[in-house]
Amino acid sequence: MIRFALITTAGLLAACTAGQEVTRAAPLRTAPPATASYEGIETRLLDNDLVAFHVKMRGATSPDDVTDYAECAAAQYTLIRGFGFARHLRTKTAEVSGLWQADAIYTISAAIPAGFRTIDAEVTVENCKINGIPTV
Repeated sequence: MIRFALITTAGLLAACTAGQEVTRAAPLRTAPPATASYEGIETRLLDNDLVAFHVKMRGATSPDDVTDYAECAAAQYTLIRGFGFARHLRTKTAEVSGLWQADAIYTISAAIPAGFRTIDAEVTVENCKINGIPTV
């Protein structure tokens, strides 16, 4: 009986999400490290819906910290441009002498874009504020 219920539930969940991507609602971390010092965000519009973000921070404990900072910047920029969603394309991170940097590229759109690495900009910006991560 339990096995049947699990199979049925899995089938229903698959049917509900068919054709619709799941959005990531929050950065990976629940809170930034206490030592975090956010050093700035540079934004470059590469095309109408393609945007590059270069962010810098000190006090990161892993590449995830600076990646989250870039995601927060992307989410806020998405809202500024009047869109609701972004899709992460790639992020390159590096650390030199305690300064972490991320170079990230996102597409922005009014509707949920195709792909697995999408974010709901409004929810993400709210989570960034709660977690103390700056945005654009």
